[in-house]
Amino acid sequence: MRTTGQRGRGRTALFGLAALLAIGALTAAVGLGSDGGLAATPGMTAGKKAEFQTSVPNVILLDPGSDSILFEKNADQPVEPASLAKLMTLEFVFHQIKEGKLKLTDQFTISENAWRKGGAPSHGSTMFAAIHSQVSVDDLIRGIIVDSANDACMAIAEGLAGNEAAFGQMLTKRARAIGLEHSKFTNSTGYSDPGLRVTVRDLAELARYIIKTYPDFYGYFGQRDFTWNKINQQNRNPLLGMGLGADGLKTGETAEAGFGLIGSAVQDELRLIVVLVGAKSDKERAEEARKLLEWGFRDFETRVLFAKGQTVGEVKVFGGANSYVPLVGPGMVRVMLPRDSDERLSARIVYTGPVPAPVVKGQPIGKLEVRRGDSLALEVPLRAAEDDGRGSMSKRAMDAVTELMIGLFRAGVDRL
Repeated sequence: MRTTGQRGRGRTALFGLAALLAIGALTAAVGLGSDGGLAATPGMTAGKKAEFQTSVPNVILLDPGSDSILFEKNADQPVEPASLAKLMTLEFVFHQIKEGKLKLTDQFTISENAWRKGGAPSHGSTMFAAIHSQVSVDDLIRGIIVDSANDACMAIAEGLAGNEAAFGQMLTKRARAIGLEHSKFTNSTGYSDPGLRVTVRDLAELARYIIKTYPDFYGYFGQRDFTWNKINQQNRNPLLGMGLGADGLKTGETAEAGFGLIGSAVQDELRLIVVLVGAKSDKERAEEARKLLEWGFRDFETRVLFAKGQTVGEVKVFGGANSYVPLVGPGMVRVMLPRDSDERLSARIVYTGPVPAPVVKGQPIGKLEVRRGDSLALEVPLRAAEDDGRGSMSKRAMDAVTELMIGLFRAGVDRL
């Protein structure tokens, strides 16, 4: 009984009849249904289906602790981010500080360009920094977070890259480095541009990354007001005053993008992140974000699928001393599930196989996908649990013959 599933390059290893070992492991934690899928355990009432409806076109709600997705709607559709793009500018600055390339006390100049296009003359979001003035990185960060200051973003872009276009390229490169695969940045502010596009899934991952990687800076996002040049402004995040335990992150608005929000809140040691883009008003944005968070905290609970170090499944190895190698997750594998739902769980290992030998313990090999009904509930990277060296000549020859036969069979099936 092995987790071989479908094999071949670009294919998927499914949890099903060909994956009894992995299903067995899931069964111990969640419960196995008669149809081979994951079913509700006695602690989960199979009854009313957990549902949520929202008028906002692009939405995601997730638990960053387990990476569970509680709700999504058009989460991978490219959209204009408006000022939500400033979160990428902030991450870039935090990274520069963490790497020792920038200090909070460093000064940036508010150029005439930054003043005219992002300052008081622009009649947009600004910290009202004076033209040609010097502003510290610390104050620029606060201006961006609290005031959504375009002049602060532009000063940073010009100071680090020379101009907005070059800084946009730096942001896109940095986004790829932290795993944001579907977003492209062309400026520091989120000003409307045909080439500037993000997905709400990427924005949620960006928020998760900032919360996890920069705990010393995350407190900035909960600052309620900021005064610069004798002008006091209030934080534009409506969640901060709702009593939800909200402590971040950012809002945005343009005519093209509509009203957007990246928010996060903590209740009973559980943190949730919500991202929405395309609301029709600031009222709709605030109310829909609030309802999503309340629903998540109220209607979901955490279930353990695999203990730390527990084998998730096994995948076929080509030319190895052993035919299969076991896989494990990065730690305990948990998922957020509705408290009262009749939705079944299904799971699969996705990998490119067979995996060529030698295999080194800890080597990344595919991912575990867990679905709740038709929705992706969890995606976890998997790694080899042990080494597997190259097999004997006869073993490698036998694997080659096996792969040849399977390839011929698959080609015949594909032609049908």
